[in-house]
Amino acid sequence: MMNSTLPALRDFVPDDADAVVRLWTDCGLTRPWNDPHKDIQRKLANRNGAFWVAEDPSGAIMAAVMIGYDGHRGTINYLAVAEAWRRSGFGAHIMAQAEAFLIAQGCPKVSFFVRKDNAAVLAFYDGLGYQADDVHFLGKRLIVDD
Repeated sequence: MMNSTLPALRDFVPDDADAVVRLWTDCGLTRPWNDPHKDIQRKLANRNGAFWVAEDPSGAIMAAVMIGYDGHRGTINYLAVAEAWRRSGFGAHIMAQAEAFLIAQGCPKVSFFVRKDNAAVLAFYDGLGYQADDVHFLGKRLIVDD
């Protein structure tokens, strides 16, 4: 479980991929229409932000986050914290580090998506001062993941 020091965030490396996908799956972030391994490849091909992981004391991947910045807004994707580390303050720590990273890039705002039925995650972000924007989320699949 948690000791008094939070694990350090570090840059993702390709050898982390399987463990990160397992974490995302365990956290309910994967969907059948999105191949998480392809999402990782896409992020590595277009490093317009950061992709961080953290290891627990045993060396297992216990958290991950993708951060993007397009010159207009920052995004947070695939933020996941292993069950044993939830409610430890580590998720808030990751978000604080992500916000600091984006501010250092000159990013004026951050926006991201949370599924409407994910009450626990919505409460987490509410506690960090995030609120629903009065916008419609529009999407269109351009590449189908097989």
